[in-house]
Amino acid sequence: MNFDVVIVGSGLAGLSVALNLAPTCRVAVIAKRALSDGASNWAQGGIAAVLDSADSIESHVRDTLIAGAGLCDEPATRFIVENGRSAIEWLVGEGVPFTKDDNAELGFHLTREGGHSHRRIIHAADATGHAVLSTLVEQARRRPNITLLEHHCAIDLVTSDRLGLPGRHCLGLYVLDIESGKTLTIGAPHTVLATGGAGKVYLYTTNPDTATGDGIAMAWRAGARVANMEFIQFHPTCLYHPYAGSFLISEAVRGEGGLLKLPDGTRFMSQHDERAELAPRDIVARAIDFEIKKRGIDCVYLDISHQPAAFLHKHFPTILARCQQFGIDITRAPIPVVPAAHYTCGGIVTDLAGRTDLAGLYAVGETAYTGLHGANRLASNSLLECLVIGRAAARVIEDAGFHAVHSLKLPQWDESRVSDADEEVVVAHNWDEVRRLMWNYVGIVRTDKRLARAKHRLALLRDEIHEYYANFRISRDLLELRNLVDVALLIVDSARSRHESRGLHFSRDWEQVLPKAMPTVLSPKRVRNHSI
Repeated sequence: MNFDVVIVGSGLAGLSVALNLAPTCRVAVIAKRALSDGASNWAQGGIAAVLDSADSIESHVRDTLIAGAGLCDEPATRFIVENGRSAIEWLVGEGVPFTKDDNAELGFHLTREGGHSHRRIIHAADATGHAVLSTLVEQARRRPNITLLEHHCAIDLVTSDRLGLPGRHCLGLYVLDIESGKTLTIGAPHTVLATGGAGKVYLYTTNPDTATGDGIAMAWRAGARVANMEFIQFHPTCLYHPYAGSFLISEAVRGEGGLLKLPDGTRFMSQHDERAELAPRDIVARAIDFEIKKRGIDCVYLDISHQPAAFLHKHFPTILARCQQFGIDITRAPIPVVPAAHYTCGGIVTDLAGRTDLAGLYAVGETAYTGLHGANRLASNSLLECLVIGRAAARVIEDAGFHAVHSLKLPQWDESRVSDADEEVVVAHNWDEVRRLMWNYVGIVRTDKRLARAKHRLALLRDEIHEYYANFRISRDLLELRNLVDVALLIVDSARSRHESRGLHFSRDWEQVLPKAMPTVLSPKRVRNHSI
């Protein structure tokens, strides 16, 4: 199979690239499950952009830099913020039904979230991701130039060295058709990784099951650098209930006046930060973690019941309905919450058009590292990055043209020396062990000893998993497990190399903040800290 562009991932990042290229290119979009099963569909809060004259680019940039704890790349931050309004206008033009407000300057309601100094979050009630993604999926299905390959799982990139060619080029990839079990070889002069983050590397996460770090792991194995993998954002408020499936309680609940309380009803955030409930996520998550461990309690409570019921029904219908399923009436009672792994701030090193170290390979969205998020992502900047970098990548790809990859005969997938797996329990057991180990040893608060233990055990697990991979036919579970253990080791190596506490990375052995902030850049040949 050959295309002009192949995109791995069907969230906002991937579809932004696809739809902007559709008029002129033959595009394939690969989705592990259905098109709408990624993290974008789960996003509740909204998209941060300067859309009101009372706000400014400088203010949004400043808020982002403060949240990023000195590690944001300022030119990258400015580029993404400056292009926010045009990206939102493109979504409006595609038909996204954002919540209206006739009294607002642009006619859309803007909310405020933690770390933001202004109301600048455009949203569709409390299910923005679903509204945006369902609109773009519908548009993608209408475009004849876009081929949608649902229930297909990317395996590995095909690079020029496999053909004995000079340079470092990506020529396409291998893909598993999950329903038939067949492996496809797809050639393309441009390959875009938009696979999202790696939240499933942790036992408790707000991420969907698809968030297994596939793009990061594939790019790393192909020879691309990754950066800042130690900065895993734990969302402070995940619904605490045994059957809730890690349901996220949006940042916007605190933005609209929600208060964090202990079981006895007393507030505690003012003891941790002067911004109280509106402090950035890393501070709120650590404060909740501290209170839970100090007091031996299971959770804390987020109380928005003082707001009128009509207000809650209008602004948080999804959260209200979900909580109601578990017997929690948020108009009358507080919501039990705990932190959970939420967002991967690091990723594949790219420029501001998504280009990676390999020619022909791009990365967009949570799987990429542009420098926007630094040591901690500011709320609602993630979808903004997907849009702006996705559209920039599409422009660069279109300008680059399509060289003669189609004429190359790519090597086919070889299954001649493997057999059917004899014990699938090995995959299930190792999957569980990786996630529990990461939660216990590489969580919100870290120590050198915990990280060393994690490194030792993960290295053994990686060897076991790769041996299994080499001897048995592949499955989606095995591919995801292979990617998870590779990404887990990247997180641990990054955390071990940072001898300070900054943003989302907090170490009891290195509680000070170094005077100069430096990104952690990992190369397939070495690990080092330096400026990119």
